[in-house]
Amino acid sequence: MEMHQVIKKILVTEKSTAAREESNKYFFEVDRRANKMEIGKAVEKLFNVKVVDVRVMQVLGKKKRMGRNVGQKRSWKKAIVTLVAGNRIEIIEGA
Repeated sequence: MEMHQVIKKILVTEKSTAAREESNKYFFEVDRRANKMEIGKAVEKLFNVKVVDVRVMQVLGKKKRMGRNVGQKRSWKKAIVTLVAGNRIEIIEGA
């Protein structure tokens, strides 16, 4: 799988910002078919950093109602990537 296809987008939330400041962890939305090894290599190559740990989880889509019609949002995969101390992803930091 192409490394640009593995990482879909960077997740910026209050929880991810706190984790980034405290323990150098970055949150990404990734392709559902990608595994930990592919995610780690893609982050290392795209952002020129050293990855220590990768954790992944499946996020199930929520059920939504619009009147009597019931639908469901899409399910997706989230990765939490821990970097070596001193490494940063400059795109997120804004520097």
